[in-house]
Amino acid sequence: MERADITANESNLIENIKKIISSSRNNIVHSVNTEMLSTYWNIRRLIVEDEQKNQERAKYGEQILKTLSKRLTAELGNGFSISNLQFMRRLFLTYPNQQTLSVKLSWSHYCELLTISDDSKRSFYEKECIASKWSVRELKRQLDSSLYERLLLSRGEENKEEVRRLAEKGHEIEKPEDILKDPYVFEFVGLPENKPVMESDLEDALISHLEKFLLELGKGFMFVGRQQRITFDNEHYYADMVFYNKILRAYVIIELKTRKLLPAAVGQLNMYLNYYKAEVNDPDDNDPIGIILCTDKPSAKIEYVLGGLENRIFASKYVLYLPEKKVLEEEVQTFIEGWTEKNNE
Repeated sequence: MERADITANESNLIENIKKIISSSRNNIVHSVNTEMLSTYWNIRRLIVEDEQKNQERAKYGEQILKTLSKRLTAELGNGFSISNLQFMRRLFLTYPNQQTLSVKLSWSHYCELLTISDDSKRSFYEKECIASKWSVRELKRQLDSSLYERLLLSRGEENKEEVRRLAEKGHEIEKPEDILKDPYVFEFVGLPENKPVMESDLEDALISHLEKFLLELGKGFMFVGRQQRITFDNEHYYADMVFYNKILRAYVIIELKTRKLLPAAVGQLNMYLNYYKAEVNDPDDNDPIGIILCTDKPSAKIEYVLGGLENRIFASKYVLYLPEKKVLEEEVQTFIEGWTEKNNE
């Protein structure tokens, strides 16, 4: 008869065996991925070198891809479609030095990255994939939501320098301003775009999709709670959502407004920050940060509403749909051109 319980030693033995198996599986996946990238890179090296020997390269290249796809698929199986061979070719041309390929990313990651023609943008997403350990699905979501452009637009006149910094280092968080995006994109909540939404409904939807919401917020965010009670003189107030950012070592209080930014919202959030600074912060915590997410923030008024405060309070728009990439790209270009003209005067 089989025992219903196991000893502590047996339990430890099972856990140690599970760790070995898990580690072995990870090593196998890592090894297979490394070999796959190396194989695809070398296949395209041979094809490109062969193309370059032929004077009618473009026409020859198109024909050789069809021939190779047909023969390799027949003899070696799937994985050698014309589109896949084209991606292999792009891999070699984009990364002529094989050592620059990161084995931390899969072939599927690189297929997504190779669709980005702008070198700075592609470098940013590659570094973020590695640093944040994005899955392919998460990478696609960040591409679709134009994360790169939104980070640039949140930096205002620093855009020119920010382009270079993002390309070289990815998204680094060193000060409160670095956690901001403009706009935030909540397409995952599934709320209607053109109908009135109550703040409680938006909050419920974000909590229901907390994992995706944390991905949108960015690096270092940990969820503390919703509707966190704050009491002054026996009167209760409730902060919509509270997070802790472990990189900045600071609480982040987020207030949701399903309308444009109003001065009253800033005053209330400022009160919450003062409370957290005095009553909640540990000695090694930095000052709390406040973010108001609203449907609009009038540019002419914003500096007067937020200016002069001791606490760090920021306002950013949110949208319930994926933004048009072309529009955001044009806005970024306008910012950069304006920055260049201003600094060349």
